[in-house]
Amino acid sequence: MMARRKISLGELAEKIDITPANLSILKTGKAKAIRFSTLEAICKVLDCQPGDILEYRNEE
Repeated sequence: MMARRKISLGELAEKIDITPANLSILKTGKAKAIRFSTLEAICKVLDCQPGDILEYRNEE
């Protein structure tokens, strides 16, 4: 979604007021949780829905 919107990780991090390191953790799928306020900010900046950027993975 970031590539479609032509926005860099650093630029997105700045716009949603999160560190680039924490955004990278979210982007790589290593995060265990995300705040709704962070998800809302990402969707607002990228003009998308949560389903456009989230994916369910069964960890069994």
